[in-house]
Amino acid sequence: MKSLAAEAVVGALSDAGITKEQLQGAWVGNAAQGILDGQESIRGQVVLRPLGIGGIPVINVENACAASATALNGAWAMLALGEIDVALVLGMEKMYFEDRNIVLKAFLASMDVETLPQMMAWFKQQEEQVQKVQESKGEGEKKKSGQRTIFMDAYAAMARNHMDKYGSTQRQLAVISSKNHFHSSMNPLAQYQMTFTVDEVLEAPEVAWPLTRPMCSPIGDGAAAAIVCSEAFARKIAARRTVDIAACVLASGEDYREGQEGTMTRLARKAYDKAGIGPEDIDVAEVHDATAAGELTATEDLLFCPLGEGGLFAEAGHTTLGGKLPVNVSGGLESQGHPVGATGIRQVMELYWHLTGQVGKRQVEGAKVGLAHNQGGIVGGAQGALSVTILKS
Repeated sequence: MKSLAAEAVVGALSDAGITKEQLQGAWVGNAAQGILDGQESIRGQVVLRPLGIGGIPVINVENACAASATALNGAWAMLALGEIDVALVLGMEKMYFEDRNIVLKAFLASMDVETLPQMMAWFKQQEEQVQKVQESKGEGEKKKSGQRTIFMDAYAAMARNHMDKYGSTQRQLAVISSKNHFHSSMNPLAQYQMTFTVDEVLEAPEVAWPLTRPMCSPIGDGAAAAIVCSEAFARKIAARRTVDIAACVLASGEDYREGQEGTMTRLARKAYDKAGIGPEDIDVAEVHDATAAGELTATEDLLFCPLGEGGLFAEAGHTTLGGKLPVNVSGGLESQGHPVGATGIRQVMELYWHLTGQVGKRQVEGAKVGLAHNQGGIVGGAQGALSVTILKS
């Protein structure tokens, strides 16, 4: 974890053109290191001290997959208060262990542990029902991808529900996955950098129907970091490349109420209002595609397209580089990888690079406004932690 964090922090300081001595605070997002390797309480201090960063407040933030997005919110708020002028935001997670049961335990802990037995029994029942339907159609059992996390079962159930309710298809999910793997082929920082055709995605081993392996984010390690500062500080150091944080808003999931707009959509509206824009003004977006189904529903929740039309929106090519609204040009979590605590600020950094023209072949030309969407954990069938960040150049 220390070497991952060091590479990200040193890179961020260098890009910003400042020294570690100028930092006035650090916010460090991490989801599960306590479970994964036993480090609790002072995770940020432990990884920053070897870099000579101490003396300043270090705030450790744990908020599922939205941990480092939440860290950004905390640093941004302190800047807005005028308490500090410049801060480090770091997200990090080391998730690869030869004993995969360690990793599975961390994912299980991101749900309401008291209801886990009932939830796992429900997922098992769902899987058996899917198998019966496939058998009744004369479809043989597809090659399985092997051990999976419980979140893949949750996303698969969500995907099936969307298919039943709106008529979305497995092929539309494969279109999203193929598109993201194409994007990743231009990203040297992506965990996976190979392409898949739509048919290759469909023919890949099944994780949990309708999800195949390329539709799902992999387990991996990673870290990402950003420097955030006041406008006055940026002018003082004659910063070379800056973007404005136009909105950085958080929410948590809630019980479903018939006829009420979804929590993520209401959070997106709040972000658009704060930034003084609408969804039509977004030039590039990084959304939380722990699976292709996550991206499909995110494009609807964020009002990029009407409810129920996320699959059609992707199929029309709108979310591909060069399309109406490129989504996950990094390759998304499906290809970039999903080291949980790092993902939120990694998404924001991808937007920063696009808004400052630094990503080469995958550059969204003329990008001026970017949106990052992040969510994680499950409580009562709803997402636990939610975040929307909007940047403007």
